[in-house]
Amino acid sequence: MAVQPEGTPCWADAMFGDLEGAKRFYGEVLGWTFGESSSEYGNHTQCYADGKAVAAVVPPMPGQEEQAQWCLYFASPDAAATAGRIREAGGEIVMEPMRVDDFGTMCLARDPSGVVFGIWQGGTHEGFEAMAEPGAYCWAEVFTREPGKSDAFFPAVFSYTAKQMEDDGVDFRLFDLGEDTVLGRMAMTDDFPPEVPPHINVYFTVADCDAAVARATALGGVLRFGPMDSPFGRYATLGDPQGATFSVLDLTTTEGEMPKVTDVS
Repeated sequence: MAVQPEGTPCWADAMFGDLEGAKRFYGEVLGWTFGESSSEYGNHTQCYADGKAVAAVVPPMPGQEEQAQWCLYFASPDAAATAGRIREAGGEIVMEPMRVDDFGTMCLARDPSGVVFGIWQGGTHEGFEAMAEPGAYCWAEVFTREPGKSDAFFPAVFSYTAKQMEDDGVDFRLFDLGEDTVLGRMAMTDDFPPEVPPHINVYFTVADCDAAVARATALGGVLRFGPMDSPFGRYATLGDPQGATFSVLDLTTTEGEMPKVTDVS
């Protein structure tokens, strides 16, 4: 894959206290296979769909044994420069840019509304080797209780343009990079329990949404939403046995008309 334009979602990983349990769960639900754990890099374990790298799972670092959650990384040609813009836009650097051998440089940050995300400056590891194929990443959405803060922040950092969905029932925005829509933003309402933090929800592609939900719940996962048909595909949101939230999306099963959107100046 060629290096992606800055701001393109390019990688996802998650920390799990029970790494073997996570591998069993995602191996069954998404069909992943796993590389050898690299003790040199904190037992970082690469996940593969049909032989292509699609994510990673890692054990928590000492002092970071909080609930498991997925982290989405955005591509950057210069992680230090991106970190500077994150600060200028009111965000916080959680982990300063750190070179990971010749694989690349990573950085962790938090937007002004509390959404944690990563930056990845690719080296020999450029990011996803597959997208929108079964088992691979296909979409992500920022979930925030303070949409105004996120709406100002992400375009300031990544030069996104924005479109607002015309729907009185939901506050949903789309961020574009050039001609491509790369990220969604959902305003969290009171329907979300107060203990659910702002976050980025990552979607993985599946061939059959209902079958993936059945596999997940049989393995101790929790169905949080759906399955539901949409113009984008049939999807559901799940919690894995260690508490990490993610969604599955069958891109081939679509229903309804595409929503109307309005450009945001």
